Amino acid sequence: IFAVSSGHGRCGVAVIRTSGPGSRGALRSLTGHPELPPPRVLALRRIHDPVTAEALDRGLVVWFPGPRSFTGEDCAELHVHGGPAVVSGVLQALGRLPGLRPAEPGEFTRRAFHHGKLDLTAAEGLGDLIRAETEAQRRQALRQMEGELGQLYQRWSETLTQALAHLEAYIDFSEDDNVEEEVLLQGCGDRAGTHHLCYPLPPQHPSRSLPAVDATVRALEQEIGSHLQNGRRGELLRGGVRAVIAGPPNVGKSSLLNLLCQRPAAIVSPVAGTTRDVVEVSLNIGGYPLVLSDTAGLRDATDPIEQEGVSRARDRLRQADLVLAVLDAAAVPTEPARLGATLGSFLPPTAPPCILVLNKADLLQGGRGALHDTCSCGDSLPPTTLLSCQTGEGLDHLLELLARQLAQLCGDPLSGSPTLTQSRHSHHLGGCVAALARYEPERRRDLGLAAERLRVARRHLGCITGHVGAEDILDIIFRDFCVGK
Repeated sequence: IFAVSSGHGRCGVAVIRTSGPGSRGALRSLTGHPELPPPRVLALRRIHDPVTAEALDRGLVVWFPGPRSFTGEDCAELHVHGGPAVVSGVLQALGRLPGLRPAEPGEFTRRAFHHGKLDLTAAEGLGDLIRAETEAQRRQALRQMEGELGQLYQRWSETLTQALAHLEAYIDFSEDDNVEEEVLLQGCGDRAGTHHLCYPLPPQHPSRSLPAVDATVRALEQEIGSHLQNGRRGELLRGGVRAVIAGPPNVGKSSLLNLLCQRPAAIVSPVAGTTRDVVEVSLNIGGYPLVLSDTAGLRDATDPIEQEGVSRARDRLRQADLVLAVLDAAAVPTEPARLGATLGSFLPPTAPPCILVLNKADLLQGGRGALHDTCSCGDSLPPTTLLSCQTGEGLDHLLELLARQLAQLCGDPLSGSPTLTQSRHSHHLGGCVAALARYEPERRRDLGLAAERLRVARRHLGCITGHVGAEDILDIIFRDFCVGK
């Protein structure tokens, strides 16, 4: 297979990659050199069309013999000038060679997976790294691509393998009081399918290891459950925190959107009810991704179109991860209790985290000091700031509050255990925890059923990393990759 791996469009240098057993012959044909350059060493070569012998370009070529390559197969790269005519000429020349074809999206990474160069979590991390737009997204994706998440899941899988080996050894040999330790070890390997990942069993009677298995299963259930609870952070960081600007009409919601994205993304008018539909923009705030939505003013509307806009605004509020509640600073009460009641009048009962923005601060007269005190009143109100969309006053403080809230929602991608990033992970981890929850202690269980539940739990973990039952999900994972990766 072959493809451009450096993106498309006019550029200084374009990288064209091949992978597969035909790479050696393709490199020889295009360079006209019978001898390949030393592995992983750049060599300057004139590149020709092998059919017409026409010179296409002069560039650098690299030879990566398998298995020491990205895909695990023989690979070659041609670093040519990035003009569209040059790239097109080289691709056409490759296409004329027998046994070569254009790569499908994600096919290079899929081959790397099949050759054991990376597991599915690392492949997903690579895709996230290519699509990363913020610093925090890059950190999380790089950590996953380097295998930390896969190593965590593999450790859990090995723990389950050990527990299953002990349990099945007891099922196989519990009637033999004179069983030898070596026999138990052989039994665990044969029955559990552990591929020599077994751990030594206690030299005593096998039944004495069962309480330890029970304790291992309960501890693993708790650890995976905690990982699932924190998993929302990784998904938020990967897809972006959904924030909604909400409030009554004509308080400056659209002006706030335009101020944050530094362009006229929404129409601004002194007429109340101008915004009828949801306007959405993507922002980078402090290295964290934010998907910000401007919505219609919340009120009892009579116009059918505005009613639909208000309905959509309330739907977005229910789905939001963060709310920027906007009020007119010149029209709100200065007492914290009354201001909190005003805020609660348009937020849903189970509202997500909120930042209260008191806009139009430039219109304040004598009440500015009282509102400043209200903004710092403590726990009775959410984080609150005075802002003027007209003059930009208070914007830095708002950005600081936003960055702080995003950091709390997404967490630090470099600290602690790696977090899950895909709904696919959540689904299989939920299935794993459910199987472990149905595992019953020694005194109440059917041992065969208990062993099957451990197998189900281990199968769910294997589906995440691709070590078990991966075929049905490969297309879903790799179809979103770009061609050439």
